[in-house]
Amino acid sequence: MSRAFRLSILSVLATLLLAGCASLVPRLDPPQLSVIGVEWVRGDLFEQRFKARLRVQNPNDRAIAVRGVSYTLEVGGEELGRGLSGSSFTVPALGEAEFDMLVTANFAGTLARLLERARSNGLPDSLSYRLRGEVKLAEGLVRTIPFDEKGSVRLR
Repeated sequence: MSRAFRLSILSVLATLLLAGCASLVPRLDPPQLSVIGVEWVRGDLFEQRFKARLRVQNPNDRAIAVRGVSYTLEVGGEELGRGLSGSSFTVPALGEAEFDMLVTANFAGTLARLLERARSNGLPDSLSYRLRGEVKLAEGLVRTIPFDEKGSVRLR
């Protein structure tokens, strides 16, 4: 058996092994997050800090042990704020849980950019938003679940 033939067989076996391992990794659907309350912590003109209470809903048939959550909120294509939670909690299978998250925002800078755009293009009928980030898991082969929620809010 030639060396090239043996390397080819090893390459095929390695590919099959990797494909088999990939099929063993559980597929987790992204959780749905929603803000259920916001409390002012501190701030000035350039930076505001809030404590946001969020609800996470688990559409999966297995519990999710969460190590933390991070996200970015964009409004009208402009970054409004970022949030981070280092709290550990478990979301039951097909259930929900609530947690607190610190949010850092810059309303003044974002509002100025949105007003400048409105002055140039006119006031829009609605304003788009995007909430994206990832849920960091405490256990399992899959260690993060990304999420990306988009929508719009009517202004008129």
